[in-house]
Amino acid sequence: MQTPHLIAKQCKEFYFGKNWTWVSLKDTLSDVDHKMALHQVGNFNTIATLTFHIHYYVTGVTTVLKGGPLTIKDKYAFDHPPIHSEEDWQKMLAEIWKEAEEFVELIEKIEPEQLSEDLDKPIYGSYYRNLSGIIEHGHYHLGQIVFLKKMIPSK
Repeated sequence: MQTPHLIAKQCKEFYFGKNWTWVSLKDTLSDVDHKMALHQVGNFNTIATLTFHIHYYVTGVTTVLKGGPLTIKDKYAFDHPPIHSEEDWQKMLAEIWKEAEEFVELIEKIEPEQLSEDLDKPIYGSYYRNLSGIIEHGHYHLGQIVFLKKMIPSK
């Protein structure tokens, strides 16, 4: 069975590097400016939208790990804040990196027995299901971001 420490390690590696795939969110976005982040390719989500979407569930589960209820709604999971400038984009990324670090720290504090308990309500499943799901979900959308970067004309 996974321990909270190992789950936290996987989450940290997804965001900041050295995971099994050697592709991390921070490294992938390191050369993406706000224009590229907002560039629309066909009818696909933008890099900015996918980046926000990946992290949206982390913010919701972070609230639960701090003792609060799960209040996020799927219908808002693609509604990133307005990005009008490079400063807006960098501010959003800085917030994501800060919150990701906090999330990892909170996961490390979970007792192993808690992993099999329900997250907030039984309909959401266990802590383990949600935490591992966040990592799987992140890798899925990170792959989309990697493809989008290849489809967007370079500067």
